[in-house]
Amino acid sequence: MAEFKHLVLVKFKDGVAVHDVLKGLEKLVSEMDAVKSFVWGEDIESQEILRQGFTHAFLMTFGSKEDFTAFATHPNHVEFSSTFSTAIEKAILLDFPAITVKPPPAAA
Repeated sequence: MAEFKHLVLVKFKDGVAVHDVLKGLEKLVSEMDAVKSFVWGEDIESQEILRQGFTHAFLMTFGSKEDFTAFATHPNHVEFSSTFSTAIEKAILLDFPAITVKPPPAAA
């Protein structure tokens, strides 16, 4: 079964303590066994016309769509989502089964 990905692109509202939101998100995913991996970053290279105001990207990997559903409906996620939603001006969410074209090299 293919891994399942949850990609979120956001633009935070002006005046939001982004660092606090990010710490809360890191804490949430570290406590959730359903999350196989989590990476995030802040855009520092794209031209504004290309990024369309979005500043941060978050990517979670799950072993299956069922693991994602368990995460999305978990009370801790539901609670954090309301906090997260009030901090963002706009967001794009994509949830999809991963198609691996070039896997990472195996550890030596």
